[in-house]
Amino acid sequence: MSPESTPAEPLPEYAERVLDVAERIPPGRVMTYGDVAEWLGDGGPRQVGRVMSLYGGAVPWWRVVRSGGALLPGHEQEALAHYRAEGTPLRTASRAAAGHMPKIDMARARWDGASGDGAPRDGASGDPDEGAHI
Repeated sequence: MSPESTPAEPLPEYAERVLDVAERIPPGRVMTYGDVAEWLGDGGPRQVGRVMSLYGGAVPWWRVVRSGGALLPGHEQEALAHYRAEGTPLRTASRAAAGHMPKIDMARARWDGASGDGAPRDGASGDPDEGAHI
């Protein structure tokens, strides 16, 4: 059997679940590695980060981020292009910041997984903590 015809390894079940969450995050919104793990009720930030590093290229990887809002090292320019195209809220970098790279405005961009756009659902109080998965 040639290498081209060898069936690919099946994706681990946990990786499928992580990638499914990444695909559900609306454009312009983000979840942290820890948020994804908490939403799944399984694993932790490191496990989610490992899945994203190994298998995340086919999903909107730029929407799964570090909790501080720093752009993924080595992928800053590509991620920044996606954030700007999607209208993701960003904080301007100070002049003292290395490379003057902005950060994600986590207070405005973070998605709780509860609604399609992160806005309160009909009948919800608007309290960002009510019914949130994170």
